[in-house]
Parts: sequence; structure tokens; C-alpha cells
Amino acid sequence: MDDASAALVVDARGVVTGWSEGARRLTGFSADEAVGRPVRDLLVEEPDGGETSPGGPPLPVGAVTARHRDGHPLTLRIGLSPLDGHGHETAGYVITAAPVDTQETSLGGRVFEQSSLPISVFDTEHRFVRLNAAACEAMDGTEETLLGRTFLDVAGLSEGTRSIDRNLRTVVETGRPMRDETYSQAGADPDQQAWDVEMWPLRDTTGRVIGAALAGLDSTEQHRFRRRLALIDEATTALGTTLDVVRTAEELVALLVPDFADFAAVDLLDWVLDAEAPPLRDEPAVVMRRVAHTSAGPDAPATVVPLGRTDVYPAYSPPARALREGRAVLAHAGEPDFDRWMAEREPQSLRTEAARAHRIHAELAVPLLARGTTLGVAIALRSLRPERFAEDDAVLAEEIAGRAAVCVDNARRFARERATAMTLQNSLLPKVRPGQAAVEIAHRYLPTASAAGIGGDWFDVIPLSGTRVALVVGDVVGHGIPSTATMGRLCTAVRTLADVDLPPEELLTHLDDLVTHLTADDRVDVPELGATCLYAVYDPVARLLTVAAAGHPPPALLLPDGTCRLVPLNAGPPLGVGGMPFEATELKLPEGCVVAFYTDGLVDGRGRDVDHATEELCRALTVPTESLDALCDVVLKHVLPEEPGDDVALLLARTRALGAGQVAARDVAQDPEEVAAVRKWALDLLSAWGLEDIAFVTELVVSELITNAIRYGEPPIRVRLIRDRTLICEVTDSSSTSPHLRRAHAFDEGGRGLLLVAQLTQRWGSRQADGGKTIWAEQALPRR
Repeated sequence: MDDASAALVVDARGVVTGWSEGARRLTGFSADEAVGRPVRDLLVEEPDGGETSPGGPPLPVGAVTARHRDGHPLTLRIGLSPLDGHGHETAGYVITAAPVDTQETSLGGRVFEQSSLPISVFDTEHRFVRLNAAACEAMDGTEETLLGRTFLDVAGLSEGTRSIDRNLRTVVETGRPMRDETYSQAGADPDQQAWDVEMWPLRDTTGRVIGAALAGLDSTEQHRFRRRLALIDEATTALGTTLDVVRTAEELVALLVPDFADFAAVDLLDWVLDAEAPPLRDEPAVVMRRVAHTSAGPDAPATVVPLGRTDVYPAYSPPARALREGRAVLAHAGEPDFDRWMAEREPQSLRTEAARAHRIHAELAVPLLARGTTLGVAIALRSLRPERFAEDDAVLAEEIAGRAAVCVDNARRFARERATAMTLQNSLLPKVRPGQAAVEIAHRYLPTASAAGIGGDWFDVIPLSGTRVALVVGDVVGHGIPSTATMGRLCTAVRTLADVDLPPEELLTHLDDLVTHLTADDRVDVPELGATCLYAVYDPVARLLTVAAAGHPPPALLLPDGTCRLVPLNAGPPLGVGGMPFEATELKLPEGCVVAFYTDGLVDGRGRDVDHATEELCRALTVPTESLDALCDVVLKHVLPEEPGDDVALLLARTRALGAGQVAARDVAQDPEEVAAVRKWALDLLSAWGLEDIAFVTELVVSELITNAIRYGEPPIRVRLIRDRTLICEVTDSSSTSPHLRRAHAFDEGGRGLLLVAQLTQRWGSRQADGGKTIWAEQALPRR
């Protein structure tokens, strides 16, 4: 305290037991004269001369008129602080007294008293020594009941008041002003009263800190406004983190509870989840499906609609009105429609005594509107907090719901495009048939789960003549329907070129030309250098694998001895570069090898080491499994990351070989008399194979093909019969001229041979090779 202030101690009867030097200077009485006398005799202008009754305050608090020992009047401000005794009795009081100077009655004093801001003055022990009227109102007391009491004793022990008390101590100890923010109750509930508090030190004439002052500004509205802005800002980051409709709805209800509502739900129209927008219907009731909801706690309203189930909303209900009117609808207890609506809904939700004590008294329904389309409704309920929804709540909810609706619509559109691309891609991917003569096949295709959408990865298994098979994998860079459509074009082109039976390097050359033309076509969306392809042909008779690649990773080869390595390739550039040659690699394989073809999504990706992933692939292929199909799963488990960033196509082929008992060949001299000898050789071979039932047709086919080779071809001529799932007859000569099927006129002497072959066999054709051609025909084996 300053030199003009006093502190003294009295017992429960009001008799002075302690007298400070400041009290002597203030009143003129020494300690020897004051101790033992009633305090009223020393401070009050007209003492009653009697003793203060036990249990009562010895002096009035606040402004008190006293008289100095020499007789001049004093206006003192009195503060009392009780001293605890045994039990519940008061042992006495600490009394603070300070003179009210002339400024108290001047303009400054009136400003203090009449200020609308709560202003309080504390001593160094945080006791109230002065308060204006606004501070008394804020503290829910009067000056008489507050003076002399500590701040924590008056304000309580909430987190906010403890913070102010700590800051008051810091102000007194350091002499530095501070600011704080507190609430009317514990926590920072946006519906509580908020205060911006400023604290500064009070000093005497020597500069010594003798107390602290506190002024509070009611910032409830500003606090609520900041909370609303923060909620909107949070919505920009919390909503739409994934392109998933249900997840977006869950993010919306999590944002609303508990800061905005005690219960929140999102109900969507059924078409949003799996179809295009239907035409608008003017129906009295609305059917919606619950996709997300959450509550603030066990005492909050319980939902009456399980997740995933539909519910019917009558026309008078807030959700139905919100959809019909296209705006937020507020409804509160006491309104006929709301009471009627709650009478239908609440009996199912009041499952506990606590829930019955917190009945729903306010509802806010906001339509989810995006790009002119109504998707559903967001529902907010209040029961725990007493405040009703206001118009500014509706504005806030519409802002947040609008952002959420755009995210839901984006997710819906993505899901629709993804489903369309998946359907298109599944229709274009091959239906690999089991029972290939050349290889055993197993495959996997994994579309990416990323927001980019379906990619353009593909694979194919194409049967070729002579029991050979073509194995194809390709990748179109990009995602979505354009990439899928481009993949379909390439897949069809490869099948068409494979039917011509081109060598792998020639096929890729033609495919490269096609992509170049597609890239130049403005009507087709094909990114430049955006496609890769690997084309391989396996011949089970020669056990020969021929591979060529256009910018595609090489296949992995697992040998029967358990070793695994990559097939060395001279990989050409990606498709569409043009002008660059493609080279084929030939490998003679033992029977039972496993060749793994894959797209780069298996081994490449952000943050991945391709070489390390390729080593993992080779190790995974060596894991013993019961089947080739199980080996696919092993490869994906060991090589693929948990969240792949691209589509993955994997094709495993286990090679087979046709033995000498299934293949027979002989050379043919270019002499018409050789035809009879070849026919007899073929008939004897069919007899040995037990295929006498098809001997007549085979004799005609062999005779026609050999005759054409002798007449139109060039030596050497060779015939080969292959018995597998069909009987294949092949005739090879050195001429590059291929026969053409035509219809002979009535008087023509020739031209009917190939027509007969085409009609008597399943299929026929020709393939070019270095130094000649091969004409072949297949016929079905007899059923056993």
C-alpha cells in the first residue's frame, strides 16, 4: 500500500488487535492508543460507543466518513477480509482503509463509477479494494459483499479464472500489463459469455507496485463471430478430403458436433449414391437414406434412423420443407408443426432418463444444393444447450452445407465416372479362356483407388496358329474414360494385328504408327508418348519365346530350377514416337518356366526404387505355391505397396511343350506324284493317333494344301500335323505369295480347293515368316 493507506486487524467483536504505521498516519492514533479499542471509535464519524455484536462486520464497507484525531473529516474506502477461526466461526477481519482524494469526486471518479466496462482494483494479495458498478454486476455481487475477498473466492475455480489469477500475480510481480480471454464457465463453449480482460499494475509515488487493476470487455459476440469464421475456415480443409460420398457426409456431421449442434445427420436422396439425377417430383413426402450421423454425448438425442436405412419425411417436417423450399428451415418447440414432428420422432429416441431430461427443442434443416441439383439435407438438433437456432445460425449452416454439397457432388460425379470407366474397361479387358495349349495362365488386374480414377492398363492372351499364343501387356498414361477408351483402341488393334500373325517387332511397328495417327487426330485424346506395350509369342513346339517391347518394363522369368531373372530386352521407345525400330529377343525355354508380365504400377511409384521393387518381384516369384493363381496373390502381397498410386496388371504364364507324340512333319518334293504319298502318310499317322473318324476330311485338306504348294509355291516344301485340342495341318514353302479365298464360276476348272478347306475346317489362314509362308487349317477332334 502507499503511505496514505492503512491496514489493521480486529477480532470478531471489532476490537483492534493490530495497527499499522499507515493507520497511525491516516487517523493520528498510535498503535498503543488504538489496540484494545473498538475500531468504530477510531474510524467512524459518529461512533455508537458500544461493542460490535459477535458475528457481524465491525465496519461498513465502501465509502465511509471518518474523522482524524485532530478533528478534520476523512472520506475513507473500507475493505474487509475475514479471518477464519475454528469450525465455521470468524476469528476476525483484516481491514484496509484508503483515503478518497478529491479526484474521486471529480470527472475521473465519475468515469470510474459510471463506466460500462467492469473495472476492479486489487491489492497485492489479489483482494478487491475497489469495484465500479459494472464490475459488481459482472461478479454478481455488491461492493459490500466483494471488498476484501480474493478474486478466486469470488470468481470460482474455473480454468479461465485460474488463468486470470495467475496473470494478476504476474502483473504484481513483474509490473508488466497483460491481456487474457475468459469465459463465464469452464471451457470455451461458443454459447457462453466471453470476456477480453486487460490487467495493469498500480504504483505509488515511488514507483512501487501496490496492486493491480482489471478491466473487462464483453466480447461474446466477437467471440461467437470468430468461432463462426473458424468453423467456415475449418470446413474448407475438413470437407472433401476424399472423393467418397459417405466419407464427406461423415466429415460434415463431425464438423457440426459439438460446436454447432448436439446432434447432426446427413440424409441423401437414393439416386445420389448410384444413379443419375431423376426428374423432380412434386410429392408430399420425401424418402431419403441416412448416410452419416453423430451425437455430442450419451445425453444428446438418439437417432431413430439407422445408418444405411431410408426414412420418410412428411411434407410438414423441417427436412422436407428445406428440400421443397431450397433454403434453411428453423423449427423450435412451441411451433405446431415442430411439436407434431417431435411427437412422432422423440418417443423412439428417449431411451434413457438423461435423454428424456434433454428433449429436442430446436431443429435446423439445410438442403444440400450443388450446381442446381438437390442432393439431400443436413439436419442439426439442439437439446443439451438451451439456446435456440437463430437466423445467423441458418446463414452459417447454409454456408457450410453449400461447401459440403459441392464435395458430395464431386464425389458423386467421380464415382459415376469411375463406374463408367470400370464398366468400359471390364468390357475391353480380355476374357482369358482356360486350357491354352501353349501356356497355363493366371492374371490379376487392380484399378487404382486414388482420386485420379481408372487408368489405361490392360493385358491380353491371344491364341495363334500352330498352338502358339501371344501374351500382351500395355499401359496408357493417364486416368479416366479417355485413357480407358484409348486402351480399348490399342487392345483391338493388337488383336487385329495378331490375327495377321505378324512377328512381335513388326506388330509393334504397326501399333506405333496407329498411336502416331491417333495423337495427330484432334478428336482423340491421346497424350503424346503416353502408351507402352510388350508383345510376346510362345511356340510350345519349338519352346521358343519371342518378346518385343515399346517402352515397357521387361518380363521376369522363373526357371524350373527356382532361379529368377529379368528377360534382357532391347526395349524400343514408347508408342507414338515414330521412326524408331523395335527389336525382338528370342529365348528357348525348358518346359515349366513361369514368365511374369506386368505394368509399371507394380514396381514403380512415388518414392519407390524400381530396382528394389524388381528384386522383390523376382524373390516373390520363387515362393512355392500350390497354383499359379496363388502365385499371383503372393506377388501382389510382397511387391505392391499398401496404397498403389497406379493401376496394376499382372499376367503369369507357365510354359508347356508338345512332345514328339503330338507333332509329325515330313519334307515334300515339288512333284505332283508326291501328293498321294503325303495322303498315305497322313492317314497312317491318324490311325496311329486314333483319329480315323476325321481321316476323310484330313485327306482332302492335306491333298489340297500340298497340291497348291507344289503348283504355286517354291521349294523346299514341308508338311506338319499337330495333335492337341484340335488337329492342325500346316504346309510351308519358300514363296511369299499367299492364296486368297474366292468363289469359282460354273465353268472354272480350279478355285474351289480353298473354299472346300474353309467349309470343312474350323478355321484356316496363312502366316508369313523369313523365307516363306505357312498355310494352315484346324479341324475339331472327334468327341470321345
